[in-house]
Amino acid sequence: MTVTGLGDSWTAREIWQQPTTWRAVEDVVGHARPRIEELLGAALAANPRIVLTGAGTSAFIGEVVAPALARHLGRQVDAVATTEIVADPRSVVVDERPVLLVSFARSGNSPESLAAAELLHRLTPTRHLVITCDPRGRLAQRWSGDGNAVVVALPDEVNDRGFAMTSSFTGMALAALLAFGLDVDVEALAQAGTAVLGEAAERASAIAGAKPDRLVYLGSGPLRGLAREAALKSLELTRGQVVGIAESSLGFRHGPKSVLDDRTIAVVFLSPEPYARSYDVDIARELVVALEPERVVVVGAAGPDECGGAQVWPVPAGGSPSAWALVAVIAAQATALACSLALDLTPDNPFPGGEVNRVVQGVVIHEFPEGVG
Repeated sequence: MTVTGLGDSWTAREIWQQPTTWRAVEDVVGHARPRIEELLGAALAANPRIVLTGAGTSAFIGEVVAPALARHLGRQVDAVATTEIVADPRSVVVDERPVLLVSFARSGNSPESLAAAELLHRLTPTRHLVITCDPRGRLAQRWSGDGNAVVVALPDEVNDRGFAMTSSFTGMALAALLAFGLDVDVEALAQAGTAVLGEAAERASAIAGAKPDRLVYLGSGPLRGLAREAALKSLELTRGQVVGIAESSLGFRHGPKSVLDDRTIAVVFLSPEPYARSYDVDIARELVVALEPERVVVVGAAGPDECGGAQVWPVPAGGSPSAWALVAVIAAQATALACSLALDLTPDNPFPGGEVNRVVQGVVIHEFPEGVG
């Protein structure tokens, strides 16, 4: 697949393939549903603590989908990165309740992905739903066939070959929503994604053409997790030359706003929920005054004057904010790619010297002492 204006890298193809892969993810989850429902039924009957985990982009999946799962289940759902679990597992196991652990992993080969699950299984009764893009990865191999675990391996095309996770992010997030029984209209989601992709190269190239040094991403509720993923894409694909900053729409005023300068572009994700959206609109209007209209982009469904004259990147509103985020993230993915190309980098391998790796390296997993409480 050649992407007009943004090259023919794996990264570009994996961004543009997402509407198609979402349909394939729905089929995979459908086939796995009997095993998933058996696991979740047994787990939820025990009133567990529900923990969504992963590292980096995979951790941000949890932040995006946790609010939707909590509303659907009527239970607290916590997104806790594997990097936090490994360093302090007792922050998760705080009482006698068992744990329902949902692990997200592109490869499943990160040391923390393996260690986090082992620690929780060691400390408390744990049932484990693994959502991964690689059935040959170490995480999938470890838990396949375990009586207290189900491994859902997504289609091979979702196992991104590029450096940065793109279709693997949206694929695993969608799989989680579907696995827990949320009503997601995948066909409508795919159509919305296709519409956004139709303008993505042009809009992303315009942002990159402004040569920003900083990209600020803001969002409310689950869209704060989306903002964190968007900022990470900027850092990864530009080798840190375009610094990505993420915060909530309300939290940005409490110190992080000091990052603004004349080489900053701010992007505000407009929540499809009217109440949260009001705060997103407020900060967008404030940013227009601080930065000028051409350096503020609102991603969502907005009229031309609603956000004070900010640039509008239209994304059709529909579904929960967690599902809508899977379409909205395309804007950030395409922007990071365009900025990478504008800097004459290779997006599939932005760190040819190996300073940062596709699968994290250099992690030493230390033995957790017996009897530590």
